[in-house]
Amino acid sequence: MEIGHETKNLTGRIRESPSALVNELVLRPQFEYELQYLLPYYIRIEQVMAREYARLGVLSEKDMLAIVKLLEEIEQKRSIGADPESNMSDILFALEQCVQSRMSRMHQSSSELWHMDRSRNDVQATAQLMFARDALIRVTEHLLDFTEALHFLARNTADLPMPGYTHYQPAQIITAGFYISAMSEQLGRTIRRLLAVFDDIDECPLGSGAMAGLELAWDRTCLAQQLGFSRPGRHALSGVASKEWMLHIAAELSTLGVALSRFATDFISWGSSGYHFIDLPDSLSGVSSAMPQKKNFPILERIRGKTAHISAYYTDFVMIQRNTPYTNLVETAKEGGRHFQDLIDATCHTAALFTTVIRQLNFKDERLLGICTQEFFGGFSLANLLALRANIPYRTAQVLAGRYIVAMLNDKKLPQEAPAPLLQEICSEAGYSIDIGESELRIAFSIDHSLWGKCTSGSVRPSEVLSLLDEQVKECFSHKERLQANKRRIGRKSGLYE
Repeated sequence: MEIGHETKNLTGRIRESPSALVNELVLRPQFEYELQYLLPYYIRIEQVMAREYARLGVLSEKDMLAIVKLLEEIEQKRSIGADPESNMSDILFALEQCVQSRMSRMHQSSSELWHMDRSRNDVQATAQLMFARDALIRVTEHLLDFTEALHFLARNTADLPMPGYTHYQPAQIITAGFYISAMSEQLGRTIRRLLAVFDDIDECPLGSGAMAGLELAWDRTCLAQQLGFSRPGRHALSGVASKEWMLHIAAELSTLGVALSRFATDFISWGSSGYHFIDLPDSLSGVSSAMPQKKNFPILERIRGKTAHISAYYTDFVMIQRNTPYTNLVETAKEGGRHFQDLIDATCHTAALFTTVIRQLNFKDERLLGICTQEFFGGFSLANLLALRANIPYRTAQVLAGRYIVAMLNDKKLPQEAPAPLLQEICSEAGYSIDIGESELRIAFSIDHSLWGKCTSGSVRPSEVLSLLDEQVKECFSHKERLQANKRRIGRKSGLYE
């Protein structure tokens, strides 16, 4: 059985330092992760707590200022490291020991009371939330860039007709801008929800202690404000035990990943054989090593692949947290957040790649127009015309319109040829006399009618698409203002954006 070295000055309960195996596989990797991602937050927390110690009379003003300065030096030089013997490879113990040893050499009298009446639990929870807020800002900025690229492309293609498919079959004529505006609508909802998640988690756990609060009269409102939080947490146990913020963020990003995967699937189809609707520049394309005639779009495949990681990380967080007692298992929580940075990176990278695709995407106008004029997309309009003009029951009108299209296909006629006698004959056989001429039929099967004949809000009608885009741009501007307000508040208090 492996035995660790004797540990001093950290605990009276455990007499040996962590084993080499535990240190190598668990503690040192966690220390290095926190050193890379959480150290700035730990430093800010220690500094505001030092100021609060001074207010409470636990530290002298001189000692408080010395501690704040020493913490700044540690952050700049990163002059701490994992050591199983001296600090149990715990970053907060390492910070405490580094500062305390320096203060002892400086003969600072009251510094020996530093770190009384406190716990690592709420400090860690606070640092994790500060990290999460910054991550939310980073993701939201990427999504706003993505949205702006979508707005530009949608506005320029709002009247570019293209075939719309249901069940992988030609269904109705839409426009490229109509489809792209659906993408920006999806992103807008995600951004709105992420901003709401930011507001929801923007409460400071500091002062919760291990789980039940602290004994000194800490000013938790002041602590929260100094760390850029809008408010202190209302419940001590919830403050340290609930890792719900991680699930909320991951759930929203996982939902977004599903949508982005579906969009990417459409783009992959549009660039493939049988469609050829889109093209990308050579700098975003690939080739086959065996078939020189091919031009592939691997960036779209990568985008779709990366979205799978996003949902997988959400599942990872859920599986680690479930069946964990609510009265807090700190180490399980640390393991549970192991891939949080990976989640953020995967989302940002996916958004950045998709943004690049949208900015350089080229729709093949002639190809799209050719399909729109050859397929019988006007069947829906023809059924409506038969019902309204000839008073034919609607379901029967649907059947007759279908028979007419089948007959046209058998005769190898195009939609714009639309012979009126053929329709009259089919309706007569069903017992209906109609007076619909060829000009009306051609309108029903025309591209213009497919687009401009839609009268409802939110439809494919180009003017509706442009109107929606105007609303989306206003919402995007509002989202930016909220995001900037959050950045200013966090930056002013924590210095992370200065």
